[in-house]
Amino acid sequence: MTARRGRIVAIASGKGGVGKTWLSITLAQALAQRQMAVLLVDGDFGLANVDVQLGLQPGCDLLGVLSGRTRFDEAVVRHEEGGFDVLPGRSGSGALADLPGPAVEAVGTLLHEATAKWDVVVLDLGAGLSPATRRLAAIADTLLVVATDEPTSLTDAYAVLKLYGRDRVDGDARIVVNQARDEATGRRTGVTLQRACQTFLMRDVPVAGILRRDDRVADAIRRQAPLLCRYPNSMAAMDAVALARQFAFTD
Repeated sequence: MTARRGRIVAIASGKGGVGKTWLSITLAQALAQRQMAVLLVDGDFGLANVDVQLGLQPGCDLLGVLSGRTRFDEAVVRHEEGGFDVLPGRSGSGALADLPGPAVEAVGTLLHEATAKWDVVVLDLGAGLSPATRRLAAIADTLLVVATDEPTSLTDAYAVLKLYGRDRVDGDARIVVNQARDEATGRRTGVTLQRACQTFLMRDVPVAGILRRDDRVADAIRRQAPLLCRYPNSMAAMDAVALARQFAFTD
């Protein structure tokens, strides 16, 4: 049995467009800057795009590993500038969208095995509440649920937290507010979601971090470059670094 060394941190959201993949990439780099060995896994089975945001052109991917055509180590690519490793998904393909239960379990096994080599495995989950997404969220040591101040985003984030509470009674879920106008506004948004969880789920879900709206994020994504490489002193970059600093991922 593979001895565990690291932890799995999954990034989830109830709806798309809240910056979940961007946060996964930025958190991976922020943790790598803390001298941690980090593997970023694209677990968005319906619409993988980590490789697109990073400007990578991988020859292998997660689908190849699951099919047995590719070894795990062959599919992992290094993002040299960011200082972390990436296991890409199948970009622009729906081949993994309806992954059956046994295949999802196989992905879970791969992730647990990866913790023997990497300090942190950052898992970018697909938006929404598909069975595969729920199963992978439940195996993570920490689940970060990303939301914005839009009512639909808050409602959908609450749904994610509700189902996670059913799937993982002892789980560690935390709220991250993205694209906040400022710290105070973001804090109010997070507290709104936190109170809903306390009132209706009888569960205390802490607000892990607030990431302020920053035009440099969109520019970095357009240029397919990690924010911490292109704009390391930007507001969003500093917020992401602060978020990473909260977690004692190594024992």
